[in-house]
Amino acid sequence: MKRVLIVEDISETRRWLAGIVQGTYPQALLALAESVRAASVCLTQPFDLALIDLGLPDGSGLDVLRLLRRGSPEAIAVVTTVMGDDASIVAALSAGADGYLLKESTPAVLARQLAQLSIGMPAISPAVARRIMEHFRLTGPTAEIDARLTERETEVLGLIARGLRNAEVAAEMGIAETTVAGYIKIVYRKLGIGSRAEAAWHANRLGLHLVPGRGERR
Repeated sequence: MKRVLIVEDISETRRWLAGIVQGTYPQALLALAESVRAASVCLTQPFDLALIDLGLPDGSGLDVLRLLRRGSPEAIAVVTTVMGDDASIVAALSAGADGYLLKESTPAVLARQLAQLSIGMPAISPAVARRIMEHFRLTGPTAEIDARLTERETEVLGLIARGLRNAEVAAEMGIAETTVAGYIKIVYRKLGIGSRAEAAWHANRLGLHLVPGRGERR
């Protein structure tokens, strides 16, 4: 890894992660950012690896993930967070994360997970891997999407898979936020699901997260 970006708002944790990265990749050049705004400035340059916290003072790490995917599509994006719930995991992976590490892990475990990136293995905390497997086990198969959802409903589902909030979906589709909420209710009912995490999983399974939005490059 030649260039590594660390996006973390807590200075002590930022230094801690930087030390782990430097110990794992001694030759890497590090850039540190404490917010979405600071990360956007850094991302005017390409990176090979980015460690991204989800909870940032001026937005979500998902926003940084999307910026990274646009500017450095080949970069490895690893979420580093304390949030290990299903919704956060699915939203991050659907938004383009290549790995998901919990900051409660020991430095040795984090270093080992980051080191294996160099041989093509994903960096996923064991606890997160178990939750992903459990989620797949409990989530049953769904019918073909085009047999159940309209084109607009399918578009909403695809945008949810990329981690967009209701207001962002509304702006992307050029419709009211209340209309988006109505579409989401219909999607939930048709797919027999009850959460945004499940909706993101179904969309991800069907490849809808790979479809770029109207404002994105194809």
